[in-house]
Amino acid sequence: MVTATDPARTVHYNPGMILAGDVGGTKTLLGLFRRASPRPELITLRSYATHDFDSFTAIVDAFARDAGDPISIDAAAVGVAGPVIGDRAALTNVAWDMSCSEIAARLTTTRVRLLNDLEALAASVDVLTPDELAVLQAGMPRADGNAVVIAAGTGLGEAYLHRVDGRLRPVPSEGGHADWAPRLDPEVELLIMLRDEYGRAEVEHVLCGPGLVNIHRLTHSGAECVAVRGVPPDGAPAAISEAALTGTCRSCGEALSIFVGAYGAEAGNLALRGVATAGVFIGGGIAPKILPALQDGRFMEAFLAKGVMTDLLSKVPVKVIRNAEAGLLGAAVAAQEL
Repeated sequence: MVTATDPARTVHYNPGMILAGDVGGTKTLLGLFRRASPRPELITLRSYATHDFDSFTAIVDAFARDAGDPISIDAAAVGVAGPVIGDRAALTNVAWDMSCSEIAARLTTTRVRLLNDLEALAASVDVLTPDELAVLQAGMPRADGNAVVIAAGTGLGEAYLHRVDGRLRPVPSEGGHADWAPRLDPEVELLIMLRDEYGRAEVEHVLCGPGLVNIHRLTHSGAECVAVRGVPPDGAPAAISEAALTGTCRSCGEALSIFVGAYGAEAGNLALRGVATAGVFIGGGIAPKILPALQDGRFMEAFLAKGVMTDLLSKVPVKVIRNAEAGLLGAAVAAQEL
């Protein structure tokens, strides 16, 4: 476990540079950016295993050493996997508390902001290039409309983008912890299994890496699966997805099919809640890795199955974010506005 070191020697002021962070339950990205409009220019990027450190400031120290101590910045923004209340954040899957004041003391700048990780991801939407997006439905985007972001990875996050004065402004949520509603008979079985195990079924119990493992347990009915034999727990979601995509395990294929349908249905729910006529953006680490499964029609079929709202949703653009560092980029966009 790495702890923080002397803050005075690591980071200094420079009016042209900003620091961005993307703190997840598995890994943390830190990037040094140069101000540029509308998209900050990445100078240095480093990735760290989150659980190898006892605090975010310890990662900042490691970054300073790796980037060539000292680094100089005048503003910083950090997206975190958890709710941000005031200037503090308690991470959902990591035993850390973070505060703007602590980060400001380490960076010797008062321009510091904490954002929910999906709020940071949403901030990247306006500056992503077409080659960083995969289109599931072209739709008919409205220039005056709102948008939403949904992202499954270690957990499940959701955010809204409200149109204010012509710009899309991110609004965070903790929608991943809302109650999950099944649609099909296998999902009803899954709901019962989750309720018995957790007391309730929330969206994140289904739509994230561990959620795919939950579905996998259902489709295998307790039987051993060769695809995950000897695989460490954190590697199970990737192993299940690989077996499903290659057709080497029928039950893994069933698990991924349930996952994709539930993902599409929840994305459609979020689109309705946000009236996302400017678009739905699917982020997180899972979507790019299972892109063929998202493109085969199952996702969009569930997305559109909303009764009287089907026509509205048929006009909503739906795109997968392929840039793995989009959350970090969004944090840099937020830092640039400080």
